[in-house]
Amino acid sequence: MRSFARVLFAGLFLAGALSLTAFAKTSINKINADPGRYYNKKVTIEGTVTDSYGVLGQGAYEIDDGTGRIWVLAERAVPARGSRVEAKGHVITGFVYRGRNLAAAIQETGRKAKDKH
Repeated sequence: MRSFARVLFAGLFLAGALSLTAFAKTSINKINADPGRYYNKKVTIEGTVTDSYGVLGQGAYEIDDGTGRIWVLAERAVPARGSRVEAKGHVITGFVYRGRNLAAAIQETGRKAKDKH
């Protein structure tokens, strides 16, 4: 019975540790430097919205986290320029917007407004 408790504790500890790494923020510089490594992986980024385009509740916005910029594709209204946000989503590559190849982008799955520092 003691070994079962140890295995259960170790399993819970490992699951907790892995869930914490799933929510760790990734720098945009790392994503842009090697988009293939992050392809289809869930990431969390935080920064300031530098540009945004929206129509009928969908659109795209660009985030700058101080290390680089990346576009985020949203299926809901986009945040205003100057907003500070935390965005979660999956990295996609080969994104072309208005004829520009932007190499990597994030398909948004969640977003939180953050306080400005």
